[in-house]
Amino acid sequence: MTSEQDRWSRVKGRLRTSVGEDVYTSWFARMDLEGVQDESVRLSVPTRFLKSWIQAHYAERVLSCWQAEMPEVHRIDLTVRTAVRPTIALKETPAPIEAKRMDGRPSAELRATATAPVSASHDALGGSPLDPRLTFASFVVGRANTLAHAAARQVAEGRRGDPVMFNPLYIHAGVGLGKTHLLQAVTWAGNSGSERKVLYLTAEKFMYGFVAALKTQTALAFKEALRGIDVLVIDDLQFLQGKSTQAEFCHTLNALIDAGRQVVIAADRPPSDLESLDDRVRSRLAGGLVVEMGSLGEDLRLGILKSRVAAARAHHASFDVPEEVLNYLARTITHNGRDLEGSINRLLAHSKLNNQPVTLEMAEREVRDLIRPQEPKRIKIEDIQRVVARQYNVSRSDLLSSRRTANVVRPRQVAMYLAKTLTLRSLPEIGRRFGGRDHTTVLHAVRKIEALVSKDAALSEEVESLKRQLQE
Repeated sequence: MTSEQDRWSRVKGRLRTSVGEDVYTSWFARMDLEGVQDESVRLSVPTRFLKSWIQAHYAERVLSCWQAEMPEVHRIDLTVRTAVRPTIALKETPAPIEAKRMDGRPSAELRATATAPVSASHDALGGSPLDPRLTFASFVVGRANTLAHAAARQVAEGRRGDPVMFNPLYIHAGVGLGKTHLLQAVTWAGNSGSERKVLYLTAEKFMYGFVAALKTQTALAFKEALRGIDVLVIDDLQFLQGKSTQAEFCHTLNALIDAGRQVVIAADRPPSDLESLDDRVRSRLAGGLVVEMGSLGEDLRLGILKSRVAAARAHHASFDVPEEVLNYLARTITHNGRDLEGSINRLLAHSKLNNQPVTLEMAEREVRDLIRPQEPKRIKIEDIQRVVARQYNVSRSDLLSSRRTANVVRPRQVAMYLAKTLTLRSLPEIGRRFGGRDHTTVLHAVRKIEALVSKDAALSEEVESLKRQLQE
């Protein structure tokens, strides 16, 4: 076995030299040797995404590096290491995939096998695809995401058996602000060692796995496998639907937290705003560390642009974006990080395809559709309650209470009216956030204030003043 590992070390060295440090780190750093038998070498990677990418782009390269050490090798068996207990892992029948030689003629066979369970019910336990670019090394830290980044690093650096500092870690933010990047970075970092089992799932993949397990009557094995995970990472929780799925998620969440296992969750809104989720789930989510990632400031946007340019130059050395263009993009593309990355991709494509240097004029022309009008500030019901309570000299608990005195009823109705006009929350959700009131109570308050505002100039001015305070 030692000689096999020695050969594998030399093969990795050849591979590193052949493809370069950056490509090796992205695609091959987590490839392991499973064994050598006759003319076949068995290698494994942690995700299906890595397996398919290596098959498509580096099959011949891997094979030739092995043949330099062992000329008798004619086949590579590439497998996906499962993140679940081996007792439920079932092997698929290997599917031969033909590798091409550099001269285009058929060469040795590269076969892809999967140690992830063949049953659809357990497909989710292989995890959702990971993007190798989304690591801590490529995450740009700024004022808007400092706390979320620090919390995610703390989770990623933990070891099995360490006390969990905050559980669950719940990160929420709008689209394109870095939630998925952080969650995948936690997964990459956690899986870089063999000590902990880290599983990354989207809410959709969790639902698919649970429903498929029910259909194939393997739900018990699915639940047991999930609860054997050391760190469960769930993305886009706002898409979790269905009473039975939510109940199972709640049981899994409770089981993991009670067992001292780490749970990391991301969504596009705080737990209290996840209207489709059961109250018990919302309560458990809010009991951990809830961190909001704010909108990207100009300095942070500039940092993201510079990092994307540097990444592009690793493959296109002549690509250059002048400072004035970067400043223009950072100043005008304010919506999210994906638009920033898209702008660099457009400039790179235009520059390479037309063989022209990047200029400010080109940038203005190429990214004009990414320059969106500034979105109004997202107002929260908690902010409305706080500002209204301060304006009318009552407490927030008064607004949520059942008190019916005049000095509390009017501010409560104003707050409900503002919640309906300034947020996208439904009437039932607003009622729930105001002490569990019925949606008809909210509707009555909205109609009452609408009628009064049209007649009472003083109240109309008060309401406009409150709107200005909330929108500033």
